[in-house]
Amino acid sequence: MITIIDYGIGNITAVVNMLQRLGVRCNVTAQADEVEQAERIILPGNGSFDACMNSLRKSGLIPILEHKVLEQETPLLGICVGAQMIGVESDEGKEPGLGWLDMRVRRFPDMPNLRIPHMGWNQVSPAHKNSGLTSGMEADTRFYFVHSYYMEPTNSKDILLRATYGIRFAAGVTSRSITGVQFHPEKSHRYGKQFLSAFAKDG
Repeated sequence: MITIIDYGIGNITAVVNMLQRLGVRCNVTAQADEVEQAERIILPGNGSFDACMNSLRKSGLIPILEHKVLEQETPLLGICVGAQMIGVESDEGKEPGLGWLDMRVRRFPDMPNLRIPHMGWNQVSPAHKNSGLTSGMEADTRFYFVHSYYMEPTNSKDILLRATYGIRFAAGVTSRSITGVQFHPEKSHRYGKQFLSAFAKDG
């Protein structure tokens, strides 16, 4: 069972639909007691960093999430801003992140002939060949992105996936049981289905 955190912001319906197509059982909740029973967790997010952090704090779910993720090491997947939130801070706002991973979120620099936000399909490549989330990934794997800010882990070993948009950036990060992806697997057709299926099985 995958538990999707409902804190008032996020692409929850699209994530649920994709998991249902995969035959993966999921539960959408804003209740701490249901999060306590979670076997795997998805933290969605879209919009601005500060809005997402404020909404998550108001939900009262951060203590139980920290217990599950940091103490019990329940596998967690953050998506888009949900991935950025696991870091320390973001150039986009003033609110502190969750601080689960030593990572800052940076704005793409202005680059000739490249529009910001980075929007559309982009190819990714694995940084870790031994990860269960990337072991079966095809050479031409592409995901759908919509973002103006990118993740920058302090330790390059925390980078799971890389992509290029003017600069080389971390499209996915991982540390312990925590994974975050900048792209939207729920909007990435067969590549997203493969990735979410791997998360459901391997974490």
